[in-house]
Amino acid sequence: MAHLLGGENLTVSYATRTVLDGVTLGLEEGDRIGMVGRNGDGKSTLMRLLALRSTPDSGRVTKRGDVNIGYLDQSDVLDGDLTVGAAIVGDQADYEWARNPRIREIMGGLVSDVDWHANVHALSGGQKRRVALAKLLIEDHDVIMLDEPTNHLDVEGVAWLARHLKSRWRANQGAFLVVTHDRWFLDEVCTKTWEVHDGIVDPFEGGYAAYVLARAERDRMAAVVESKRQQLVKKELAWLRRGAPARTSKPKFRIEAANALIEDVPEPRDSMALNKMATARLGKDVLDLEHVSLNFRGGDDGRKLFDNITLRLAPGERLGLVGVNGAGKTTLLKLLNGEITPDAGKLNRGKTVVTAVLTQEVKELDDVSDLRVIEVIEREKRSFNVGGREFTAGQLVEQLGFTNQKQWTPVKDLSGGERRRLQLLRLLVGEPNVLMLDEPTNDLDTDTLAAVEDVLDGWPGTLVVVSHDRYLLERVTDHQMALLGDGKLRGLPGGVDQYLELRESALAGSTVTGGGNPVTSAGGAAPAAAQSGPSEAEKREARKALNRIERQLKKLEQQEKKLHDDMVKSTEKSDFDALAEQNKQLKDLGEEKDALEMEWLEASELLGD
Repeated sequence: MAHLLGGENLTVSYATRTVLDGVTLGLEEGDRIGMVGRNGDGKSTLMRLLALRSTPDSGRVTKRGDVNIGYLDQSDVLDGDLTVGAAIVGDQADYEWARNPRIREIMGGLVSDVDWHANVHALSGGQKRRVALAKLLIEDHDVIMLDEPTNHLDVEGVAWLARHLKSRWRANQGAFLVVTHDRWFLDEVCTKTWEVHDGIVDPFEGGYAAYVLARAERDRMAAVVESKRQQLVKKELAWLRRGAPARTSKPKFRIEAANALIEDVPEPRDSMALNKMATARLGKDVLDLEHVSLNFRGGDDGRKLFDNITLRLAPGERLGLVGVNGAGKTTLLKLLNGEITPDAGKLNRGKTVVTAVLTQEVKELDDVSDLRVIEVIEREKRSFNVGGREFTAGQLVEQLGFTNQKQWTPVKDLSGGERRRLQLLRLLVGEPNVLMLDEPTNDLDTDTLAAVEDVLDGWPGTLVVVSHDRYLLERVTDHQMALLGDGKLRGLPGGVDQYLELRESALAGSTVTGGGNPVTSAGGAAPAAAQSGPSEAEKREARKALNRIERQLKKLEQQEKKLHDDMVKSTEKSDFDALAEQNKQLKDLGEEKDALEMEWLEASELLGD
């Protein structure tokens, strides 16, 4: 493959911190690279260097003479006084750019619902992002670099961008480099992964899932090597601690080698974990919205944000919410939390319910902006019992990536991701039993997201998540529902894929007129012909069912194992009453397991497995 551009011995330092330390790498024709790493580890810095938007302290970036680089920054770079049309196509008349099918497809996919004649400064953050993306993508570039392109994009926008990048070039042509926290997107479009950490870049083959597996294997091997090194250290320490006469009688090179071994301790990689806090007891009644209606922004013009919707949350339920921008996802959380009173219908709240809401803007921290990180958590409690162990506030925040030095940083000086981490920890130490998260992945890096997902996996209370991150939704929630902008709340047995199908069906063949944009919206493919056998939608639903059943069977196996252990203890104590009750529970588990296995077989037969 032909070389396009590369960096040699790139070094960048800020004050006393080295972000990149002698990094050498390059892009070749056909590369589809995703870049991951902690916030502040240098991903955006490296991308700016490779895009020739900044210069390193030392080293150099070279590119082939005819290579054209397109670059999307995180910040807004559009002229706010321009109209949307002028910002994207400049002075071209509609008939000039509309002749190109690729440009029409980009317009339809990204800005079909944006007012063509509106000034850029009047647009929302998400609309500005899509306009900037459209401007970049209609141009001819050999290399495209995208810094957090999925920020402010909804599920549809992310799916469209993935399809476009996969089909933009032939397999051995062009290249792109993308920084994003959206793991589904990384898996969908990338064939290589660069991990930026500790001033270096580690390359991995494959998308995000392959990177996680490779990194786990690398860490395992490193642990084995470190274990062997520790054994050698103990041996050499014992030798060095012998009396002075014994040491002086040894060869000098032996002493030097032993000292070098002891001193050669690798720098520890910052770990990040979010511990499972205790939760308040949750009764049978949680939160119920019954026949709720709410006018759009409280107006009386007849438009309803919600039209006679009913939603009942059960104890331990894990619900994911998706929907178009402005459909009312955040408002629905406020209704559930009692912050908004509906125009009609009612909210029933269980007596034992303790709610906590992670908002998009994390404005709750504004009241403590002058406090330091450690002080914010200490205001809640001085010590915390987690998994039977006592933790101080300092130990707790350190596990979430706040080093000893960072713990004394004022809240007002934290980055967006750090503020979100701190607020989530602050909510959890309050021991809620209903947790509602509004776009929790905003500003978080992939390691932090993994830590958050780990704790949500074992969350014993009721969980409601609003997110455009498919990876997060499919991992931590058991079922999803959609708000499509028509005032109704729909169940999604087929998950996010079904939501995208519903949206495509709604948009198919429709021409956008309200915004004045002369573009037919994307997704206008004709309905598929009737097929014999199960439809694709039925197959997707069956695959979802298989995943759900397998998770439930795994939980049942764990319960069975525990019951067997308890029965052994009861037998040893001759506690026959407890043994009889445990035997009954074991029988009930067996019946539940048989039913699930039959359901699994039916779903498997549908898929032809």
